[in-house]
Amino acid sequence: MKRRHFLTTAAAPLAAAPQLQPGPFGDKPAMRITDIKTFLVGSGGRNWVYVKIETDQGITGIGEAYSCGPDEATVKVIEDFKLWLVGQDPRHIQFLWDLMYNTTRFPGGSVVNSAISGIEHALWDIAGKAAGLPVWALLGGRVRNKVRVYQSIGGRTPEEAADSASNLVSKYGYTAVKMSPHPPDANRAPYNEVTRTAGLRVGAVRKAVGPDVDIGVDIHAKFFEVQRAIRVAHEIEEFRPFWLEEPIRPENYDAMKKLADHVNIPLASGECNYMKYEFKYLIESQAVDIVQPDICVCGGMLEMRKIAAMAEAQFMVVAPHNPMSPLATAVNVHFAASTTNFLILEYRAPDSGAAKDVLKEPIMVRNGYVDIPTKPGWGVELNEEAFRHMPPKPWRRPTGYRPDGSIAWM
Repeated sequence: MKRRHFLTTAAAPLAAAPQLQPGPFGDKPAMRITDIKTFLVGSGGRNWVYVKIETDQGITGIGEAYSCGPDEATVKVIEDFKLWLVGQDPRHIQFLWDLMYNTTRFPGGSVVNSAISGIEHALWDIAGKAAGLPVWALLGGRVRNKVRVYQSIGGRTPEEAADSASNLVSKYGYTAVKMSPHPPDANRAPYNEVTRTAGLRVGAVRKAVGPDVDIGVDIHAKFFEVQRAIRVAHEIEEFRPFWLEEPIRPENYDAMKKLADHVNIPLASGECNYMKYEFKYLIESQAVDIVQPDICVCGGMLEMRKIAAMAEAQFMVVAPHNPMSPLATAVNVHFAASTTNFLILEYRAPDSGAAKDVLKEPIMVRNGYVDIPTKPGWGVELNEEAFRHMPPKPWRRPTGYRPDGSIAWM
């Protein structure tokens, strides 16, 4: 059966959906959501899930939901939320967020929260366009003139990793990069080999980029035992990492705090945590120095701002997780522009592959920074015509195996 890459629904709104009265938005007329469309787009690897909300005033908004793996499930959740939202005024963003989150039978997981996040982005885009302002102006204004970004490097060997880092810094002017410390097939390697190779890889990258470029190191939650993460931290500490990201699984905050008490590298985590409720425990336990919520799955802009405020009260900074498409980058740039304790944004230059085509004008890096959009809303537009040449395909994260055949972590 041929798989469709443009998915929409045409159902009417639920009769029982609660309504707020029009406004108050000064002398502006009431606005109503008339349709919510989804685009499931293939990127050559994972899929990208886009949301487009249409209104009776001709103003449209766009957003991006996280690609969790069962991406068609996310599309179906968005289509179901459409039944709740058609007829509502899209500028009541918190009210509509509450409607989706509080009326869902149980607290959402990655699929439901991704759907809410993508819809919430599109609501902000509409609000900005209706006001004639960029979204950051609706969030208290800018606190910086540009946004610092970093990109992840490749390379199977220490030498290849060093070359990749050096090339990225030279080409884009990055002042920071991120890397995996793991050797190939690390799940099958003995502990000592993994630990030793981590030192070789990070050391090679440090030598290649010099003493002042920041190097984030991402364990990617492949370790379950705290002591194993401590060993790797001690092995790479002399190379002054920017942070150690997801050194262990994210579920146990006490274990993360134990790790923090035994290492001298800033710890970062949060991409697998949802909503302010999960971040509350991570932040209050003082288990990390840097929180990394993902704006496409943590609940959207408002929720990420609340998480950032909680972190600020505990003297922590925010480095958003951002592996998705250039639209997610644009949304994150508005967050970064208006958030005091923002640190740096994960980024991938959209100059090749599907990334260069999904937006009409993607946000480009210059000397390690990106400019802040000044057009109303997000300041970017989807290139819907290009989607016809980007069919989705079933995707899931690759499975890792240990030497005994058991399933490895993440």
